[in-house]
Amino acid sequence: MAAGTSMIDWELARRIAVKAAGPEPTASWYPKASLDSDFAEFTELAETLVENETGLRSLNGNAVGRVTDRAGWVGANVTSFQHMLKPLLAKVEPQMKGPLVGVTSKIAAYEVGTLLGFMAKRVLGQYDVLMASDQLVASEQSAAAKPEGDVVYYVGPNVAGIERRFGFEPRQFRLWLAIHEVTHRAQFTGVSWMREHYLGLVEQSLGSFDADPQRFVDAFKHMATSRKEGRSALDDGGLAAVFASKEQREILAKIGGLMSLLEGHGDVTMSRAGKDMIPGAERFSRILSYRRQRTTGAAKLVQKLIGLDAKLKQYEQGERFIEAVELVGGHRVLDTAWRGPEWLPSMIEIRDPNVWLNRVGLCPVPA
Repeated sequence: MAAGTSMIDWELARRIAVKAAGPEPTASWYPKASLDSDFAEFTELAETLVENETGLRSLNGNAVGRVTDRAGWVGANVTSFQHMLKPLLAKVEPQMKGPLVGVTSKIAAYEVGTLLGFMAKRVLGQYDVLMASDQLVASEQSAAAKPEGDVVYYVGPNVAGIERRFGFEPRQFRLWLAIHEVTHRAQFTGVSWMREHYLGLVEQSLGSFDADPQRFVDAFKHMATSRKEGRSALDDGGLAAVFASKEQREILAKIGGLMSLLEGHGDVTMSRAGKDMIPGAERFSRILSYRRQRTTGAAKLVQKLIGLDAKLKQYEQGERFIEAVELVGGHRVLDTAWRGPEWLPSMIEIRDPNVWLNRVGLCPVPA
């Protein structure tokens, strides 16, 4: 490849994603001022509520709630993707040669941009462990001022749109969202080893990538076999899992087990931490769960291809795991899992909590 040429045209990917995300809301109904003030207030409040509920206190100082638009979310995640894929691209790009390199980078940009645009219309909030606090760029600014502490950010148009569509009480709904995102921050910054462990798994997965064409032949055979058995090879994590090597699948299983635990813990904490302050929490959860399950057509296909269906299962599996182990170990049984990476449940243990309870020395639930 020519010097400085990337396998992915990142600027083109950003422009495609912004276009695919659709128009931003008009000022006539978009409550920007209240979103800004509420999420600044509720992100701070959520830290106290989450600490009281979980015992986890961030080691990185205070969080900062930041509202962005879809274009701002896209820009932040393009930066995050660049960082995450850097080891993989460094391995693959030197092998890319010939006149079609430029075309390949644009095709890749279209794929990445379309994916980010699809997600930008749906995501409500995010704490991204890959991003530094000064990398969030709102579309109306050249650069966001670097705040004190980590950024927990919220996609204002999507939040306001959900509130408007379903008649959610805005301040309750915003606090409910803030608790979920702050819980994820507490997991990664309140458990001293968690962030490095997670990033290490991601780096291992990307670092073990092998561009051997036989891999793709084997993947298509696997998809065909799965179809004959009446199941989809995409169910366990989308295309990434289908094309993964055996080594990568083992790493992806570890990541899946970890994310099921963290997502389930986030949902459980969301429902408990502010229950006295959020009477509408049960309705919020029920409607958003129904909304996810009702996705159909092209959107459903995209969800399956990118592994979003598998992510949604993580919420359910993680919650069921927590409910089961709490019957034995009590409300703070997950303190055991925070001791170190070796104490985390595997994907097998998420699905069968008794296996984890036995391994960590707790009595299992009677059969």
